[in-house]
Amino acid sequence: MENQNKEVLYGLYDDEEILLKAVKQAKNDHLDIMDVYTPFPVHGLDPLLGLSESRLHQAGFVYGAIGTLTAFLFMSWVFTRDWPIIFGGKPYWSVPAFIPITFEVTVLFASVGMVVTFYTICGMAPGVTNPTLDDRITDDKFCIAFQTNGASEAEVDRLRSFLSSTGASEVNAKTI
Repeated sequence: MENQNKEVLYGLYDDEEILLKAVKQAKNDHLDIMDVYTPFPVHGLDPLLGLSESRLHQAGFVYGAIGTLTAFLFMSWVFTRDWPIIFGGKPYWSVPAFIPITFEVTVLFASVGMVVTFYTICGMAPGVTNPTLDDRITDDKFCIAFQTNGASEAEVDRLRSFLSSTGASEVNAKTI
């Protein structure tokens, strides 16, 4: 796997504002950031890292449209061909009566489809264990990580001093 045997130098930050300033400085210094880890979404971080907007909402629209068509076409088939019963004085094909169920199936397909797509893309299938740099990253710390495979000792020292000078409360190295 590509994630095995990565040598990583990372700095832990206590505040997201300090992290944003450090990322800006890293970009200005032309440092190659492997990844930035945060316990919650940080506004303005994606453009700094050059990340494009997620297309998950487009997948959600497609899944919702499939759900809408599935519900509407299924109810149309059931009430006009498979089980045509007039009840409550309504015609066989009563579109207003289909709306609540169509809405619910749309939401169901969109939500389940987006969850499955997200887990598939992120490699978070059941039974998969992903290595973490530090457990505190998921709680209250922010992290900038640099991959140091094949880097000279001088380059690692430069990265270490960069992390310290930009306000990292801790600088650590780990092989993942």
